Amino acid sequence: MFAAGAHFGYSRSRRHPSVKPFIFGVKNGVEIMDLEKTSVELERAKEFVKSLATGNKQILFVGTKNEGKKAVEDGAMSIDMPLVVERWVGGVLTNFPEIKKRVARLEDLRAQRERGELAIYTKKERLLIDKDIERLERNFAGIVSMKDIPAALFIIDPKKESIALKEAQFLGIPVVALSNSDCNLRDADFSIPGNDSSVSSIAFFVKQIVDAYKAGRTA
Repeated sequence: MFAAGAHFGYSRSRRHPSVKPFIFGVKNGVEIMDLEKTSVELERAKEFVKSLATGNKQILFVGTKNEGKKAVEDGAMSIDMPLVVERWVGGVLTNFPEIKKRVARLEDLRAQRERGELAIYTKKERLLIDKDIERLERNFAGIVSMKDIPAALFIIDPKKESIALKEAQFLGIPVVALSNSDCNLRDADFSIPGNDSSVSSIAFFVKQIVDAYKAGRTA
């Protein structure tokens, strides 16, 4: 955890009051988090994730910041979980029936393209259809496997992913979140205080959650 740089927070001026108990000290103007306390919260989150895996329930992975996209995508795909690493489209959770229609259109257009059925259209029409597929894939490709509301969300930086967080809160969906020192730790059901702005730190925590899910599957 230390080697991944998980202990680095932000400056004191950016710190949310809820994070104060998890601050160990300050180095070069940057607050350092107490990794022993982070470990305790991480274990709580992992136990919850294991319990979801035991019931074969879905977790929606959300991480649109550039530092975490690859880790989030790779991690979610390794356990066949839905994911959002591009823009969060409003209503993914709170207007799920409408979102399902868009996902169904994406699947239908993909199938038509694979069967060669789009050949009946003019070149201009096919270009428009290709653009439609591209747009739908950008927004919804990661949630094609999400046939119902997920059992939980795993969010990288709930402050950045505030819309996803609010939708989950509105529906009472539990949230596991990697939260840096600028986040309100009370926003998520399982907040893990740690560096959410470093490639290595995000990758570390994603792996911890993924491994916990794998362990729950085989329990």
